[in-house]
Amino acid sequence: MQLGPWTSILRRAAGDRRGNFAVMTAVSMPFAIALSAFAVDLGSLYTERREAQSITDLAAITAAANMSNVEAAVLATLGDNGFPPATVQQPDQALKPTKGKPVVEIIKGRYVADATAAIGKRFEAGAEPANAVRVSLRKTGNLYFGASLMEEPIIGTSAIASTSSQAAFSVGSRLLKVDGGILNALLQGLVGGNISLSVMDYNALIAADVNVLSFLDALAVDLNLTGGTYSQVLASQATVGQIAKAMANTAGMGQSGKLALQAIAAGAASTVKIPLNHLVDLGPVGRLGLGQQPAGLSVDASAMSMLTAAAALANGSHQVELALGATIPGLAGATLAVAIGEPEQFSPWLAVGEKGTVVRTAQTRIKLVATVGVGNSNLGGGIELLSVKLPLHVEVAHAEAKLTDITCSTGRPDSRKVTISARPGIASLRIADADATGFADFSKPQSFRDAAIAEVSVKLLLLTLDLLGVNGSASVAVTNNNPTTLVFDNADILAKKIKTVSTRNVTQSLTTSLVNDLSLKVSALGLGLDVTALLGTVKPAVITLLNGVTAPVDTLLYNVLAALGIKVGEADVRVTGASCGRSVLVQ
Repeated sequence: MQLGPWTSILRRAAGDRRGNFAVMTAVSMPFAIALSAFAVDLGSLYTERREAQSITDLAAITAAANMSNVEAAVLATLGDNGFPPATVQQPDQALKPTKGKPVVEIIKGRYVADATAAIGKRFEAGAEPANAVRVSLRKTGNLYFGASLMEEPIIGTSAIASTSSQAAFSVGSRLLKVDGGILNALLQGLVGGNISLSVMDYNALIAADVNVLSFLDALAVDLNLTGGTYSQVLASQATVGQIAKAMANTAGMGQSGKLALQAIAAGAASTVKIPLNHLVDLGPVGRLGLGQQPAGLSVDASAMSMLTAAAALANGSHQVELALGATIPGLAGATLAVAIGEPEQFSPWLAVGEKGTVVRTAQTRIKLVATVGVGNSNLGGGIELLSVKLPLHVEVAHAEAKLTDITCSTGRPDSRKVTISARPGIASLRIADADATGFADFSKPQSFRDAAIAEVSVKLLLLTLDLLGVNGSASVAVTNNNPTTLVFDNADILAKKIKTVSTRNVTQSLTTSLVNDLSLKVSALGLGLDVTALLGTVKPAVITLLNGVTAPVDTLLYNVLAALGIKVGEADVRVTGASCGRSVLVQ
């Protein structure tokens, strides 16, 4: 077939490449525009996610700095940074964000900076005490060109921030009045040996504060534990003598206190070693190496309180008996027995910790048997009062203080506030006799019975009845020990101010209350005679004699208990340091 002129035309068209680029451009332009639109949308989504992550980080940091109101802190941060009002997702919900309505999940928990744990396991949601917040944000991304082709994607971001606020605080009681003889006998009974300090020595110890970390530095040298951490020192054991010696060698200890502590260290004969972590709990501060000090946190303790707490731990739950003789005004003689139990869950009396940390005193029992001087024993009508005794039993349950909050409203140390929930121990006082074998056994309650309060002689005509027994008992309880909230501001902390909580007004004499409620009865000691009529004469005389010694007995009981860091119906709380750690991003 002959194409003629068309053949040459087709050949020239096939060889002519002019205009090919325009054709190719026209064909590929739609694809290029689509790819460009996709790239713009992708870049925009990347930028949008990065901005969302930055705001999520900021929200987590703000929430961790406001642990008491994390939800408000997160929502305020989102709003301040241009986010529309977000819906807060609860743990049992699965909400989906919509256009203009992001979803945020806020979970409090505990973060532990443990290098040996996987990063994803260092935060435990819901764990207490909470020191961290995880904020998860989900929002719809914006598509500028692809909205008609696909559903807008969901952008998800998450951040965890933690804070390390800590406080150093203690629970105990102050001495009302220093009685050197009683304190010497008590300490000697607790740790053995020969301890003889003056009132001036004890006043020096009461007035002195010890830096706990410096004390542990000195103790570590004595225990050959240099080069470790404070936690390693607290994991060891020491005698009361070693503790007193280390306190004496602590920098800043005054000369009078130093000499008193050296005398105790030399005189303490007990070789019982106490676990130091039952005495002090340093919490996170324990991870510091020896010689280091936590920034902005002072850890101080009363020298006298630390000494008596160590002595009590060294004694364990054994019984200490003291023969006081006639040293108490109005008494012809007295014997005092003291039994000290372990604090519940081995809680120390001083701790450094975060929210939720608890310190406690020890459960304590005291038995005082006092013989009262009768004086003029003739009651008239042939009745003679031969003897009067006051068998007094006191039991005080542990008092406790719990750290409930640490805040720094402005972020500066001068705005710091520490909140403590404190509860004094329930106390019971009895005039009665008890089984001596169960006195030091704190695993079960004591059993009580009527005690022999007095002995009477009656002369009836030619018959004299000697040793008529006057028996009786009384009890009173200090109850209503609901927790009381104590707030320590910066001025209180700097001054190391002591604040007291009380179950009720205990300034009145509890012993007087007992004596006035005393129920008495007279027995003829097996003779079968009815001598009930004698009570009208005998009871007023006995009550008068007992009331005459209640004031010195109260002072004795209160000071013995206070020397052990305990008081009837009251507890003293002191915060010696606090730091509001900066909230930091951890994941």
